[in-house]
Amino acid sequence: MKGLRTTLSLYARIGRTYVGWAGSLLPLAVVVFVPLGLIHAIPVQLDVTSLDLQGSLKVAALAGAVLALAATGLIGEVFYAGAVAIALTHPRNGGRPPTVREVVRMVNYRRLIAVDIIYGVLVAVGLVAFFLPGVLLYVYLGLAAPAVEIEHRGVRDAFVRSFRLVRGHFWLVLAVLGPIEVAGNALINLTISVGHTLVGGSLIAEWLADTTANILVTPVYAVAAVLLTLDLIADEDGEAPALHSAPVSA
Repeated sequence: MKGLRTTLSLYARIGRTYVGWAGSLLPLAVVVFVPLGLIHAIPVQLDVTSLDLQGSLKVAALAGAVLALAATGLIGEVFYAGAVAIALTHPRNGGRPPTVREVVRMVNYRRLIAVDIIYGVLVAVGLVAFFLPGVLLYVYLGLAAPAVEIEHRGVRDAFVRSFRLVRGHFWLVLAVLGPIEVAGNALINLTISVGHTLVGGSLIAEWLADTTANILVTPVYAVAAVLLTLDLIADEDGEAPALHSAPVSA
């Protein structure tokens, strides 16, 4: 019962933070997902069944397509979670939150991109291979991007920190990030499907649909990851960086 109350309380905080910070989160999502929407849309355009392949080659092509879809589905949202960690926790002059422009300048691009790609590929391979390893990797390594920006950790250290934070709290992290990931992907796929029905299945249409859905949905995942990271840092270390009380305009 205590675990359920904790999870529901965290969901309530995620919702309040999303609504309160939408003015900062959504413009930041535009910056991230307008270019990445194109990367996400390209695998959708691939029709593996139309390829002239036989036997094991066709199976390998199908597995590759699934792997690409799984990886590109995660790529971007992990990077964005790191950027949101800056927006929600990093103080600027006078202790105020950074603006969107300041967040863009403060992001550690090399580390976050590396975490994003490594995490996406590991989870995708785990899901395609045996499924359960993918779920375990998704949960245990899912707080690496916020750790990069909140605690200024390197790539390897961020993955180790994520594992240590999640250890002992696996079911809480799964209960929060898992449903948000599944629901978010379902909404994104629905948006793409509706867009395909209304305006056709061109690359541009897929790009616009994917970008719009990610801008609206992915901030929920990012806020959840950041709040989980802060809570588990406090649980592990006794204290954690403070969450800004209110956003500032872009």
